[in-house]
Amino acid sequence: MSTTASPIAAVPVLETARLTLRGFRADDFDAWFTISRTPAYHRYFSPEPMPAEEVWKLVLRSAGHWMIMGYGFWAVEEKAGGRFVGAIGFLHLKRDLTPELGDAPEIGWVTDPEVHGRGYASEAVAAVLAWGESHFGLVRTVCIIHPDNAPSLRLAAKFGYREYARTTYHEQPIVLLERPGRQ
Repeated sequence: MSTTASPIAAVPVLETARLTLRGFRADDFDAWFTISRTPAYHRYFSPEPMPAEEVWKLVLRSAGHWMIMGYGFWAVEEKAGGRFVGAIGFLHLKRDLTPELGDAPEIGWVTDPEVHGRGYASEAVAAVLAWGESHFGLVRTVCIIHPDNAPSLRLAAKFGYREYARTTYHEQPIVLLERPGRQ
């Protein structure tokens, strides 16, 4: 009997000055669901808040991605108090897009609207990109952002992401951005 090895990986814990990035737990669901109900959170994903089932799938996908791909999303919590404030990481969803993303790791981030403007997203993106460079090497990474999401577009630009195409995904306009691998 032959088996195929899978890249099962423990989720590394990343720390910044104010944040801990860690693997997802079942008890992250309630906080993520509460955050997902706010229009400031979901407005660039969907006109309506995600139902509980979809948020639960995100928690499961975030945890499971690590087991299959060896990378995934981290739960982001404040060091002071341990409050869940978002999610960030790399994924590979085989999105049905034209142009295709290919096999480039796709970075994504989302934070609780209550913490917008505090620099948490920048702190977390810097930590995740550093992890990505040590894990993947100096490879091209991509992200997709709604064209009206100016704060996320600024954040992507801050870290070297540049627009290379515009398209639609799930009936929403999106900007495709890439960060070339460093030579």
